[in-house]
Amino acid sequence: MHMIPTYEIFIRLFLGALIGGIVGFEREVHGRAAGFRTQLIVCVASVLIMIVSENYYFHIHSLDPTLRIDPARISAGALIGIGFLGAGVIVKSGFAIRGLTTAASIWIVSAIGLAIGGGLYLEGISTAVITIIALMSLRSVEKKIKVQRYKIISISTPLNEDRENIITAAILEHGFHIHSINFEKSRSKGELTYNITVSCRDKNAIKTIFHKLSSMDFINNLVISG
Repeated sequence: MHMIPTYEIFIRLFLGALIGGIVGFEREVHGRAAGFRTQLIVCVASVLIMIVSENYYFHIHSLDPTLRIDPARISAGALIGIGFLGAGVIVKSGFAIRGLTTAASIWIVSAIGLAIGGGLYLEGISTAVITIIALMSLRSVEKKIKVQRYKIISISTPLNEDRENIITAAILEHGFHIHSINFEKSRSKGELTYNITVSCRDKNAIKTIFHKLSSMDFINNLVISG
């Protein structure tokens, strides 16, 4: 058992910086919170943590070969810490959740760094290539998948006018599925507000229904969120 040579330590750190930088650049281009610098630092830190783990193991083993220690403990703790960092970039707004891909990229960049730091170059580089392909090339494929989009349509009408049938008919006509309808009465404003939870696979239908409902003269206020 021997300590890791200095030149190999530099190679691992440089390779970690390169891979982290490439993944981070892709995130930076798309305006994500954890971009170039964050991903680079995470990957280099993970490489360093694994190097420290290995050298610590070699050092203890050289002092007393009978001692049994687990060199993976430090690196396991690093992955737990990365989990907290990833949670910080996830944002939920209505039905939409943003930042999951960025959080996953932080986690896998850390795992790649640990692999590189452990001298598993082939495994680390192969995982990095797969990750970069997934981030850069599969975006167009993902856009072609028609996912179910959930929205909340809030419509305010005069309190003394019940236009629910007209509103729901217009929504259903444009291919939406209505999940629930809630009412809020405001006697001070003299308004009745409908909060309608809908879903649709056609992203263009959102704009179409907005223009359709906006053209109805009895609607005082219209907001589509989610």
